[in-house]
Amino acid sequence: MKIIVAKTAGFCMGVKRAVEMVLDATNRNEFPIYTYGPLIHNTQVLELLEERGVSILNSVPTNGGGTILIRAHGVPPKIKESLNKGGFKLIDATCPRVIKVQQIISRHARDGYASIIVGDKDHPEVVGLLGYAGNMGYVVENIEELKQLKIFDKAIIVAQTTQNTLLFEEITNIVKNNFPYYKVFNTICDSTQRRQDEVKVLSKSVDTVVVVGGLNSGNTQRLFEIAKLEGKPVYHIETEYDLNMEIFGKTKSIGITAGASTPNWIINKIYKNIELSIFKDKKNLRRLFFLLQQFVLRTNLYVAFGAGALCYTCTKLSYINSYFSNVLIAMLYVLSMHILNNLIGRKSDKYNDPDRANFYEKNKFILTFSGFISGSIGLFVAYRTGFTAFLILLIMSVMGFLYNIKIIPLNFSYHQKIKDIPGSKTILIALAWGVVTSILPSIAQLKIINLTTFVVFMWSTILVFIRTSLFDLMDMQGDRIVGKETIPILLGEKKTIRFLKTLLLGLIFILLLSSILKITSNIGFLTIFSPIFTFIILSILETGYIPPGIKMEFLIDLQFLLLGAITFLFYFYG
Repeated sequence: MKIIVAKTAGFCMGVKRAVEMVLDATNRNEFPIYTYGPLIHNTQVLELLEERGVSILNSVPTNGGGTILIRAHGVPPKIKESLNKGGFKLIDATCPRVIKVQQIISRHARDGYASIIVGDKDHPEVVGLLGYAGNMGYVVENIEELKQLKIFDKAIIVAQTTQNTLLFEEITNIVKNNFPYYKVFNTICDSTQRRQDEVKVLSKSVDTVVVVGGLNSGNTQRLFEIAKLEGKPVYHIETEYDLNMEIFGKTKSIGITAGASTPNWIINKIYKNIELSIFKDKKNLRRLFFLLQQFVLRTNLYVAFGAGALCYTCTKLSYINSYFSNVLIAMLYVLSMHILNNLIGRKSDKYNDPDRANFYEKNKFILTFSGFISGSIGLFVAYRTGFTAFLILLIMSVMGFLYNIKIIPLNFSYHQKIKDIPGSKTILIALAWGVVTSILPSIAQLKIINLTTFVVFMWSTILVFIRTSLFDLMDMQGDRIVGKETIPILLGEKKTIRFLKTLLLGLIFILLLSSILKITSNIGFLTIFSPIFTFIILSILETGYIPPGIKMEFLIDLQFLLLGAITFLFYFYG
């Protein structure tokens, strides 16, 4: 069975902005925090905000304190004025696209124009828009209601930003033919347009369509209606619990799209549930390979083997022939740290990777034991290679264990844990991998740190920094929910991607130059494969061709195993 996820599925710009604004307010502890009306039309997000201490106000208080966020749909100007007078700190989370429509209506209302809004009468966005039209605002939900309106000397036509594009086109044609002096503004958001255009194409290319989003979400309902026009089976669900795999029967391809208020973690859960169900009842090699993938990813064995393969390549780049003990140390250290930190800090996995969160909850005792045992064996092997290597690994292990532990009282610092330091996760993981894969082998085998060691350390660290940033890009929504300030959250998605691409180009330059100058061994010419491979993965992630899931996780760390294989073959046949 083939699964296709629409590229436009999930939060639109306005909803993403509103959710980020309210989450940032909770992370800054600006309590009490309220939203005037439900922030967006999604039950799961509203429940999440309630857990974070955000309440919903449905009426304007005469006075009070705290922070009030105006919902993404906007509010009438009189309500905004009343909220300002109430003594609250006001944060306007109105979608910029909606603000644009408000300005069009307000400007023309001052000039005596009637405002005809094509939309749903009871939708909060439309209610807010009517407030800017004064007593000259009218709402039409269909062509019949348009025909029933009186004729105006001056009028404008605008649309609810999430309106059905087909309906608005029909109304526009009628107005142009009958009332050419009316001004028509196509205020349907371009995100809505792209989302609706894509679901038309998607519905033609698959057997079944799943539309994910709130049952009371207007834009999600319109996606459902458009998909139905193709005559294919279409199902509108809110969460993975609404998904009945039996309805797919012998379906060969499933298309998944989602409304503008649907968070990524809901889409990912549904995608993963379908992905898992594909292999559930099958007994073939594909199922076996899938289950093996799932096992090595969940247990962190895959990333540990990746660290070992990277260490092997680093030793060969550094002209080190004895490598077995160092490869083993790298594998055991990474396995231990990943297991223990995932156990301690699995809060965001509830959103980013619920399957992993459940796996860790069910197997926490055996995983805890495995984490401590692998770490202890790694320290023992390091001790056998030399006291300096042992001491460095011991310090790194203690720091790694303390990463998720409160070590500073709240009275002294806002950052109680190392992980609370903005960007620390990505940077520290990269540095730790860099040390264990390049510095320790040089100290253990060569007893020195030279220019070659520094170049290989820099190469390894940057490579792992990019790898970790790729995972951070996939986990942005879940990380923001629990207050993690990763590199992508600090820089933004687009800037992070540009930054990573620049680093990848820099890696290629470093490898070529160091190999030409004989600073590193000749295998450096072949290891440029890794940044090229990662560049391809980054491009795939950017375009959404492969959604976050087991396939993408497996691909990201595959580069290390391939690096190790290339290095082995080079020296075996060289």
